Amino acid sequence: MSFFGSSSSSTSPASEPSSTELKNALIQQVQAEAATANTRILITKVNENCFDRCVSTPGSTLSAGESTCLTTCMEKYTNFWNATGRAYVSRVATESKRMGAGADVLGALGASE
Repeated sequence: MSFFGSSSSSTSPASEPSSTELKNALIQQVQAEAATANTRILITKVNENCFDRCVSTPGSTLSAGESTCLTTCMEKYTNFWNATGRAYVSRVATESKRMGAGADVLGALGASE
């Protein structure tokens, strides 16, 4: 489904997506792209911090200690990342309610998780 840059001009107005549908599709696309970007950032940070801390001499395999260290480090990093994300969404929700922005902002941020 391509909303932008469509070369077809022979579609009837009845088959055109509504403004609300376009808005929802765009919000979903932005949410998916933001989630992908956040995942890439998380993986990069875990690689930079955990690998450097846990693997002193890279080789073809990991020792049991290195594997345990990596697992523990990644779990801590992921838990911290998730807690920070929840706190951010909660803060945005509080500020949105205070300012009267309502559900549009919360929906755009994916607060319904």
